[in-house]
Amino acid sequence: MEEKSIIALEIGSSKIKGAIGTVSAEGVLSVKAIEEEHCSDIVRHGCIRNVVETAAAVRGVVQRLEQRVAPKRIEGVYLSLGGRSLMAENIDIERRFATETEITDTIIKDITDEALNRPMADRFVVQALPKELRVDNTATSRPVGMYCQQISARLSLVSCRNQLAKNLTEVIGQRLGLRIEGLFVRPLAVAETVLSAEEKRLGCMLVDFGAETTTVSIYRGGVLLHLAVLPLGGRNITRDITALNFLEERAEELKLSYGDARPGSEKNGGRTSEGTEISAINCYVSSRAIEILLNVVEQIKYAGLTPSQLPKGIVVAGRAARLGGLTDRLQQMTGLNVRIGVPDSGVRILDGRIQSSDAVDIIAIMSEARAQGAQECLVVPAHIRQEEERRKAEEEAAARAAEEAARRAEEAARRAEEARLAEEARKAEAARLAEAARLDDIARQALYLIQI
Repeated sequence: MEEKSIIALEIGSSKIKGAIGTVSAEGVLSVKAIEEEHCSDIVRHGCIRNVVETAAAVRGVVQRLEQRVAPKRIEGVYLSLGGRSLMAENIDIERRFATETEITDTIIKDITDEALNRPMADRFVVQALPKELRVDNTATSRPVGMYCQQISARLSLVSCRNQLAKNLTEVIGQRLGLRIEGLFVRPLAVAETVLSAEEKRLGCMLVDFGAETTTVSIYRGGVLLHLAVLPLGGRNITRDITALNFLEERAEELKLSYGDARPGSEKNGGRTSEGTEISAINCYVSSRAIEILLNVVEQIKYAGLTPSQLPKGIVVAGRAARLGGLTDRLQQMTGLNVRIGVPDSGVRILDGRIQSSDAVDIIAIMSEARAQGAQECLVVPAHIRQEEERRKAEEEAAARAAEEAARRAEEAARRAEEARLAEEARKAEAARLAEAARLDDIARQALYLIQI
């Protein structure tokens, strides 16, 4: 497989991200560049509200990426799908056979396709994940190759509101004219990128802190047990701070500079340049942070588990997870180890300005594209391709002309050499004949003298 260039887009509530990377013949993903466009109120809780302004913002990101790969143009993109309407629900499917039958990949695919095609009112089904498989009422994780008369499957059907998928398709496909190469569920893609197989098997929780939503994914036994999207995120904290007479942009700066989720933190001392006490800011920060974290921790109970059943702890992702003291407070509340999620070692970042922990969301899309068999997303524009083809044709014609000239010169040299050799042979023959005549004349003279 030759190297493929891939483009990923993440349309979030606070910013739109675009990334360009390559997948080598050996399957190594290299992230070359990431571009961002900040947005406000055109995307809410992960769903596009204003398709016109969103299309303009995405176009700006795409154009900046194209400047990195000029003269090539972006023709296809990989997208993520998330937001408040994302949900997962269980569905049970069963197959019975008249006789002992071997379970094949075709049978498993048929079960998955039935789940994907299950009608759901006003919802778009994105993915069907196997949760439990039973062959003749015996649980198994690898049914292919087994013989049975009955197979039953419980799958997690991941879906979103039709409007979310419709608006995304309209912006990318219709208004920008880009080909959608793949659509991936963001929290699932992030999980594949930052969680190890061991963490999924033993039990862990992934918390993706976004601007307006916080997504909780709980894994155990190697499968997704629970998925929930909470309508709370980092922007809620920022907007709380605006109550202190700050614009949202300044409130965001203060949150990142001084914000601490722990009440009574040492950061509470001092004042901002505007004279506001930092303790007043952190009163809002810690109050809203605890609300978000309480909702996060409650998801463990909703999954039917206890913290002790998640021995691999909690993995956090998203830029809002950088809030001071957030991970410490989450660890105190659950008694579980908390770590920042970063892409696996199979990803190379070529731009030193990219922080892998901040770019997990967009890198996760590219990683999923690699796993699904990356498709080329770049194309050379027609007029440049035609000019390149014309130049190449001229170079080939010139090369052929040079080869023909060289052949003719070689032929002429060969003929000249043949003529020279022929002339030398003629001269040698003439000299031989002259010498023979001279010797014959001497012989006649000698005979004449003898006769006298």
